[in-house]
Amino acid sequence: MLISAVGSETKTITFEGIPFPAEITAAGNPLSLLATGITDIEIHFLQIKYNAIGVYLHSNDDSDLLTTHLGAWKGKTAEDLLADAAFWSALVSSPVEKLLRVVVIKEIKGSQYGVQLESSVRDRLAAVDLYEDDEEEALEKVAEFFQAKYFKPGSVITFHFPATPGPADITFVTEGKADAKITVENEHVAGMIQKWYLGGDNAVSPTTVRSLADRFAALLAA
Repeated sequence: MLISAVGSETKTITFEGIPFPAEITAAGNPLSLLATGITDIEIHFLQIKYNAIGVYLHSNDDSDLLTTHLGAWKGKTAEDLLADAAFWSALVSSPVEKLLRVVVIKEIKGSQYGVQLESSVRDRLAAVDLYEDDEEEALEKVAEFFQAKYFKPGSVITFHFPATPGPADITFVTEGKADAKITVENEHVAGMIQKWYLGGDNAVSPTTVRSLADRFAALLAA
């Protein structure tokens, strides 16, 4: 199982049989594993798991900054957070560095993943009237980045988002191939990719959102 990707790593936590580093250092900053989840589909009562997801946020000094930013939800339950779209918007806009580590469970073509991401992000941008020529071009580049990739089990896709709105980095690592990387320069596209994973009941992985809600309910407990 391939476990290397971005930055240096510490001890691992096993989720769905996959080792996730408890902490990753990216761009010189420590980011701690905050939540985990999967993307899956059920066909004829059979659950097919595609990816395991780890959500990392900048730890240490920024932990107080994050809880202060989310202070309006102090004392709320996980169910309260799950139902509150404003909370998920606040999380996405929180001024801390974030990293998503997506590990492939079931092999697929990268083009399939790229098309899903492109379609979902395009629809979300269009819904809030933010889909213009620049966004279309940026999304096409992301889809092209995944086009020729093959997602073998254990392959790792990493999304690295800065503390303030701006370019996001996507890295793909798979056994036997050199690391591949693309920077998403368009701020709207980068932000909406983040919302695709962290956007509450609208996100691609309900289990990841549930894990985040449970964790933040504990962090924000009165």
